[in-house]
Amino acid sequence: MANVFVTWGGWNGHEPEATAAICADALRAEGHSVTMSDSLAPLADDGFMAAQDLVVPVWTMASISREQEAGLLKAIRAGTGCAGWHGGMGDAFRNNVEYQFMVGGQFICHPGGIIDYEVRIASDDPIVAGLADFRMRSEQYFMHVDPSNEVLATTTFSGEHWGIDWVKGVTMPVAWKKRYGAGKVFYSALGHVAADFNVPEAKELMRRGCLWAMR
Repeated sequence: MANVFVTWGGWNGHEPEATAAICADALRAEGHSVTMSDSLAPLADDGFMAAQDLVVPVWTMASISREQEAGLLKAIRAGTGCAGWHGGMGDAFRNNVEYQFMVGGQFICHPGGIIDYEVRIASDDPIVAGLADFRMRSEQYFMHVDPSNEVLATTTFSGEHWGIDWVKGVTMPVAWKKRYGAGKVFYSALGHVAADFNVPEAKELMRRGCLWAMR
């Protein structure tokens, strides 16, 4: 049994409490102990963080104190895993570039807003093994990404939205895994709102990514 800390807050448009609960329920169903909180304060508690096997941050935008960021990054470098999705992890703490370095990417825009698009499996990694390509109707994230990420799934931009046709044909990572010190980090751009996890592949990708990232 692993200890998991799910912390949620930030912009309410991403339904942080509801999406965090979906993740927590999935991990509890696997037999893990999950602590949920709408506070970042525990991140600065060295003893608490050292006892966690996985941290799931669900904090679109928002802000984090220097002590909280340092506690989170220290724990991950020491072996605590980190996993998350969409803006809750990939558009959190915009002023904290070391946090973004740990994540492996940062949200930039979502041309067209809520649109139909395809997610393609791009790896034979166990996280995506057996999953077929699938469709989403949600935000298609354009991100700045770390080229050292191990990409698991991708999407391609049509160039039809917002007059930014220069992104036509651009293939963008949707999900990846990476290392940060001794810690494992997983990210998926899927999960704009809780209903996005009604797509079985999106929810399964999140579940498998969290399990992989655990210490």
